[in-house]
Amino acid sequence: MHTSEAAEELRGWFTGRLPEAWFEGPPDVVLDRDEVSVVGRLPEPAAAAEAPEAERAGLIAGHVQRFREDTRQRRIAIAREAEERFGYKVSWGVDCGGRREMFTTLSVPVMTRLRQPERRVLDTLVDAGVARSRSDALAWCVRLVGKNTDEWLSDLRAALRHVERARAAGPRA
Repeated sequence: MHTSEAAEELRGWFTGRLPEAWFEGPPDVVLDRDEVSVVGRLPEPAAAAEAPEAERAGLIAGHVQRFREDTRQRRIAIAREAEERFGYKVSWGVDCGGRREMFTTLSVPVMTRLRQPERRVLDTLVDAGVARSRSDALAWCVRLVGKNTDEWLSDLRAALRHVERARAAGPRA
């Protein structure tokens, strides 16, 4: 199955499988080669609207923690079903009051070969205390690029979806 088809099927399955009372609207379901992330939008606690900023942050943090604890067993069961059915590990998270919190995530090793100029960049980040290791420094660089090129990466992903559709519509070997 092509990636976009798998992502669509997963999105539909999770939307149909999750209790409707959990989230405002359908969850955001993102698939990569190793993992599917399911992130739902929680309603902001009513008291947060009138609260000072520090209290608002505490209300939202408590609301997110309560949801996490109250839904843990059901989320685990649903994740097991999805892992058996689709073969991907499942990560969970929520958006609430402008804050995104991931409860679980998969950390996957990625092998790479770097020449000295690239290694020096990573070593500088480690030496400056920005990262604990070259691995952390590389993850930091990837997050920075992702943050600063969101629009370009979105365009690239859309183009890849178009290529996948064209391949799927083409002749079969």
